[in-house]
Amino acid sequence: MAKPLVLRFGEREFPFQLDRVERSDLYGYVEIETFDQHGNRCSTAKLLSDGKTIVTSGGTAMGFLSPDANWLEKKELTAVDSDNKPITPVPSSYSAPVPVDKTVTIDEYLSHNVKAAYAITCLEDMSPIMDELKKGAIYSFPYSFRGGLEANAGFLLLAADGTPFLMVAEPTKLEFLSFEQTSGVEDEPTDGEEDESLDFGMM
Repeated sequence: MAKPLVLRFGEREFPFQLDRVERSDLYGYVEIETFDQHGNRCSTAKLLSDGKTIVTSGGTAMGFLSPDANWLEKKELTAVDSDNKPITPVPSSYSAPVPVDKTVTIDEYLSHNVKAAYAITCLEDMSPIMDELKKGAIYSFPYSFRGGLEANAGFLLLAADGTPFLMVAEPTKLEFLSFEQTSGVEDEPTDGEEDESLDFGMM
């Protein structure tokens, strides 16, 4: 059995098991297989910019180079924020009990993009939490599976059928675009500004 996620609600701690709900569980899925003229299965490959090198799936990786084009190990790098200050990594949510004491509105929840959905079951009686969820409460807390630079937002809520869910999300980032310079709007001619050069007698 996987390590449970322990949530602290009030004076009690509740161990939860998470079962991820995939999109394919809800809608099913379609697999497309491609074969050549001899019946052999085709696989995806990428043609590099030289026009002759073919790289198959799994043939690429990510690397880090210094400004001098020297190879850097990931452990040598330090993550910084927009102000160039070091970021303190967050621990895994499974390393210690997570306090659940903050509620949010439905609008706050809907202002996030959901990355993962988990149906949760408690190994103990969770009626204190369920009583609040049945009233429409939505609890929020930082959630990180493995730990890392920053935590996602975790939302504990109840589905319409009474199933408790943990939704892992991140804030929606909206960028409003506009022209750098607004062009002037020309006034349309009024009825008194007709072109007088037109001679209707010639028609």
